[in-house]
Amino acid sequence: MAGMPPIATPSTLSATERRTAAPAWLVMLLVCAGQFLVVLDVSVVNVALPAMRSGLGLTELGLQWIVNAYVITFAGFMLLGGRAADIFGRKRIFVVGLALFTVASLAGGLAQQPWQLIAARTIQGVGAAVLSPATLTILTTSFPAGPARTRAIATWTAVGAGGGAVGGLVGGVLTQYLSWRWVLLINVPVGALVLTGAALWLAESRHGTGRRLDVPGALLVTGGLGLVAYGIVQTETHGWGSAAALLPLAAGLLVVAAFVAVEARTKAPLMPLGLFRLRSASSANAAMVLSGAAMFSMWYFLSLYTQNVLSYSPLQAGLSFLPHSLSIVLGSKAAPRLMNRVGAKTLAVCGAVISLCGMFWQSTLTVDGTYLGTILGPGILMALGAGLTATPIAAIATSGAGPSEQGLVSGLINTSRQMGGALGLSVLSTVAASQIAAGHGRAALASGYGTAFLVGGMVLAGSIVLMLLALPRRRADVGHG
Repeated sequence: MAGMPPIATPSTLSATERRTAAPAWLVMLLVCAGQFLVVLDVSVVNVALPAMRSGLGLTELGLQWIVNAYVITFAGFMLLGGRAADIFGRKRIFVVGLALFTVASLAGGLAQQPWQLIAARTIQGVGAAVLSPATLTILTTSFPAGPARTRAIATWTAVGAGGGAVGGLVGGVLTQYLSWRWVLLINVPVGALVLTGAALWLAESRHGTGRRLDVPGALLVTGGLGLVAYGIVQTETHGWGSAAALLPLAAGLLVVAAFVAVEARTKAPLMPLGLFRLRSASSANAAMVLSGAAMFSMWYFLSLYTQNVLSYSPLQAGLSFLPHSLSIVLGSKAAPRLMNRVGAKTLAVCGAVISLCGMFWQSTLTVDGTYLGTILGPGILMALGAGLTATPIAAIATSGAGPSEQGLVSGLINTSRQMGGALGLSVLSTVAASQIAAGHGRAALASGYGTAFLVGGMVLAGSIVLMLLALPRRRADVGHG
């Protein structure tokens, strides 16, 4: 699920802009519709994956790039998108991002070859990264500080959570009754409608015209992450010692090192490295990478298991995920109240332990599994734990930062979650594919997906150890090593 981009400092609209500004409800509708599309597209394709595979002849490992191409570019360009909205204008960037997202959705829906679909998903991710931060900054500049803005942000957050929650069901309905292509094509009429409304009624605002965009940083971090993920995937076919795997892995690490070098020298870095001197920021981001790597792939493998092994229809698969979606929303809603009682660190660890129990339980997948006995219980645990974990980790990450750094650190923690998820999907898909290749038929598929959950649980266990050892417990501890 996509996270909250950094909140920009509010800017004051001119008198002319105030006179021509749209009613508050219309601004809310347009902005939330844009955010809903971004979040929906993280999850809506999961149920359609088996149909995409058969329709375009994708391999088991190639299938993951339908998800990863979107997630990697979304994570790599999200901080840049937030900066661009401040500098060039929130309305302008909102329109540009939504237009790019809509055109890429059309291209993906019409794709005839695997590479065309993956390229379209890549461009979709860039559009989403540009669009998503602009949606929140438009809200913060359109509503006055106080209850009105608080209600607006709460609505924006709820719409985002709803987009992630209903993605499986929407994908199931569209895939079963129309085609897998409609999980992408549905964005076109909705995007065109929101684009028209935004162009006509949204008011322009900007802040920080003197700041620069760190385009090299965004390109380097995205390219490095993509190369590392590609190298990991190549190990299943060629082995860890092969040039086909080692070369992209080495190139990816070199590109990431170049990214660090650029960030250390540029005047307006995408990711100020000095923030990582704060114990709260460094430990929370590391924990988020690991937990994201373990939890992000849950929907991916469950979708493949329900359809490829249990022979669910796309609609049945989408419906089967509703309790999971409810659980993650309930966990997210309960987290702030529980944090006040037990503390952020304790809640983060407890939530991760709940997810860990679910992942180990889910790793017992078999070819003759049932919904009540195999999917429902572990799925609820995994999703509930994920909802309980994310909020306290984000709270710890921002607790040591100054007021001017809060938005940036919020963006970093969400970028860490998406990047961890992308790398985790590459690793776990490779593990699953290796296990599947060793057997035959549906039994091999069940074994492969189960092994992916087992390895994901081990990664999550590592995240729990890191949380216990490194996360600061009290605000007084923040910043001290």
